[in-house]
Amino acid sequence: MPAQGKHRRPKSTSLGRGLAAVTTGGAVLALPVIGATSAFAAPAPAAAPQAVAPTAVVAQANSAAKAAPAKHSVVAGETLSKIAREHSVSGGWKKLYEGNRKIVGSNPDLIHPGIKLVIGAKSAASSDDKASKASPSAARGASADRADRSERIEAAPVAKAAPAAEKKAVTYTNDLDGWIKESLAVMAEQGIPGTYEGIHRNIMRESSGNPAAINNWDSNAVKGTPSKGLLQVIDPTFQAYHVPGTSTDSYDPVANITAACNYAADRYGSIDNVFGAY
Repeated sequence: MPAQGKHRRPKSTSLGRGLAAVTTGGAVLALPVIGATSAFAAPAPAAAPQAVAPTAVVAQANSAAKAAPAKHSVVAGETLSKIAREHSVSGGWKKLYEGNRKIVGSNPDLIHPGIKLVIGAKSAASSDDKASKASPSAARGASADRADRSERIEAAPVAKAAPAAEKKAVTYTNDLDGWIKESLAVMAEQGIPGTYEGIHRNIMRESSGNPAAINNWDSNAVKGTPSKGLLQVIDPTFQAYHVPGTSTDSYDPVANITAACNYAADRYGSIDNVFGAY
């Protein structure tokens, strides 16, 4: 009689089936965990971008660093040409007049004592205009930056910077030597030829250096246009050859000299070429 159960498949114990189930289940569960780990792994944080200052803000800062426009109070006897030379205005009296047209009026030759001229105001405005036109968003950023700076300044005032040293103004003596030298400076700006010697020689012949000299006896006087001033200029000639930026008074020494030299340059090439009545 064969042995019972010799060729029968051994039954798995409940513990074996349990382990197989755990092992199989573990294998099944391991895949989602690995997939989840790969799918949701957080990327390495990127380096924070560095802030770049807008071009307009930089331009605004550079503009703010420039000195503020200066003011000049006109005194009796001054002209736009003289003031422009004293303050070394680039472009001369014309540039000064352009920046103060509303204050001076339509005639640049008439400036009244007491009015205040602004030196360099136009250039400061141009810088602000360029900064604001660079970009609307940049302009808004610049405005915000200015407001922020204003708040910081009000909250914690800083010591005032020492004023920059101004260029020494050129002054001329109120005599024949000073009048000729100032006239030569105006003539150099306007491109009018002439030398100190040529001007002085003709002045001594015409008026002996008297700015109030007048000729009431020659043919011009008979016509009602007497010769006046240092270089004995008649009114029609003075008005025709008057140099802008100088006084409109034909007795004014500097205005008289520059107008006469302007006339002599047009007719004779230079006051240096005049050796008699002209």
